[in-house]
Amino acid sequence: MSRKTERFPVDSANSLWHIYRTVPFFKVVKNFIVIQIARYTPLLKVKNWLYRTFLRMKIGDETAVALMVMMDIMFPERISIGRNTIIGYNTTILAHEYLIKEYRLGDVIIGDEVMIGANTTILPGVTIGDGAIVSAGTLVHRDVPAGAFVGGNPMQVIKHPEEMKSEQSFSE
Repeated sequence: MSRKTERFPVDSANSLWHIYRTVPFFKVVKNFIVIQIARYTPLLKVKNWLYRTFLRMKIGDETAVALMVMMDIMFPERISIGRNTIIGYNTTILAHEYLIKEYRLGDVIIGDEVMIGANTTILPGVTIGDGAIVSAGTLVHRDVPAGAFVGGNPMQVIKHPEEMKSEQSFSE
């Protein structure tokens, strides 16, 4: 697995019981409110402004985040989305995972001109390269090479970047 996460062991109850030792309560409340407003906002410029201003996310110019996208509520500042990217309806982007014996944090980096289909889940510590296409309903559990077409659960490479380039040259 090629996810880059920081691991933090816990010694008593499962890690979710330690949630407010890992992230301040009022930060979670503020993030929840901003994310809920953004999820229902149809105005892309307003949505990107909310993400940049209140959640400290890095969002590239002309990026389109569809309705109902759920950004990480605990650590949205660890999410970076490049320029001219589309994040499909009801996608979930996580920068944390709380497990029984540990919790993990990882940056999510989504490149420029990436297309992410609806109902996709992106796990912490994943990088999606420039120009990649992620089909709808995919569980992104490892890095996606630039220019690749991936899909499924578990995610698999459907077309490698070289195949995508040769197809584009045939269509031109």
